[in-house]
Amino acid sequence: MTTPGAPRTARVQRETSESSIDLSLNLDGTGASDIETSVPFYDHLLTAFAKHSLADLTVRARGDIEIDVHHTVEDVGIVLGQAIREALGDKRGISRYGDALVPLDEALAQAVVDISGRPFLVHSGEPAGFEYHLIGGHFTGSMVRHVFEAIAFNAGLTVHVTVIGGRDPHHIAEAEFKAFARAFRQAKALDPLVTGVPSTKGAL
Repeated sequence: MTTPGAPRTARVQRETSESSIDLSLNLDGTGASDIETSVPFYDHLLTAFAKHSLADLTVRARGDIEIDVHHTVEDVGIVLGQAIREALGDKRGISRYGDALVPLDEALAQAVVDISGRPFLVHSGEPAGFEYHLIGGHFTGSMVRHVFEAIAFNAGLTVHVTVIGGRDPHHIAEAEFKAFARAFRQAKALDPLVTGVPSTKGAL
């Protein structure tokens, strides 16, 4: 059970034969981040997530990137989702829903988040070929969806992410992450008008 006024924080560590991850999260932070995943563009995206969600995030990750960045990127998403679930506690007093529309130059992305306890991802609109593009020479566009899947399914979030427009793969991916961050920021926020858990079921 969440104690009123208690910090909503979590630290999750995960070790596999493919990656080693140590992640700390404070949902009521200022957007500070210290990210080292060994995948530079992913560091960039996670830094943007922290900044725009107003969550403090520290990540130390090592993995078999000499094979592919896939394992490290997806595993960090899994751990971030687990940390979000733990930090949210029983979800008393949260706003629950969030919605954001974020431009980045020519790119435009929308994200809607429901801290529902029911993991689901609807992800659409990325242009044809985006999934094959190497952003920064190392981060495949297909990994964007993998990260959202990993976070949503491990945090218990319903997430809709839609790319409305865009040409540059860097801009598209970053707009998606910033939109998700902004929507999550609204959803996790404590609402003084909410008493208990914001669900007719009494639990999320």
